[in-house]
Amino acid sequence: MFYRRCRGETTVATTQDLPLWVQDREAVIQHDEGVQWRDGQRPDYSRTNTFLEQERQCNHAEGSLNAIAHNLVRVFEMEASFKTNPQQWLSIVTDKFRMSTNGGKAYTAEDIVERGTYNLFLEDSDHYRASEETFESSYNLFHNAFPDGFHWELVEVVAGPPNVVFKWRHWGTFKGAYKGYQPTGETIEVVGLSIAKVTEDLKIESVEHFFDTNNMLMKLTSGKCPVSH
Repeated sequence: MFYRRCRGETTVATTQDLPLWVQDREAVIQHDEGVQWRDGQRPDYSRTNTFLEQERQCNHAEGSLNAIAHNLVRVFEMEASFKTNPQQWLSIVTDKFRMSTNGGKAYTAEDIVERGTYNLFLEDSDHYRASEETFESSYNLFHNAFPDGFHWELVEVVAGPPNVVFKWRHWGTFKGAYKGYQPTGETIEVVGLSIAKVTEDLKIESVEHFFDTNNMLMKLTSGKCPVSH
């Protein structure tokens, strides 16, 4: 519906032809009449956007499948973090949506609103106890560890719709304490692969993530001396 072939790359005619939820994240934030925002206000990405533009490795061509998938995931992440009513999420098919990590339990959008993505991604381990964290405490914990943002970018789409397979990277600079462990100033990076089943109009029905869930946590805690209290 939205695609045409051009010199071997899947592209679209213009960005304006695309649904809002695969355009820039800021455009979705601006179209917020009646939206129930967490803490009652729009999210402000201005500071983290500055660091993202300085540190990103990929600059996808406007209208390319890479750019479309990149925008869709960023809109989903924003809605999952800040919109408390899943019925108002533009990026998903709410009644069908499920999300899982490494073949584990499939969660609904309501689960994400209640518990937060960090808790559903990481669950319980030696380095993190998701069962003991709330949405707010998990957000504050990682926001404190990565005060300049824990950024995300799509690296490459491996296969196109309806099952979009894509590689990605998450990264941030460990500048703040994590559970009492001293920051090292190290850039911590997590790489992974996801499979998103999308509709014809590019809404997410399900998404499966695959990555090493302990990689980041081990770097935040392993071999570091706790801060004195």
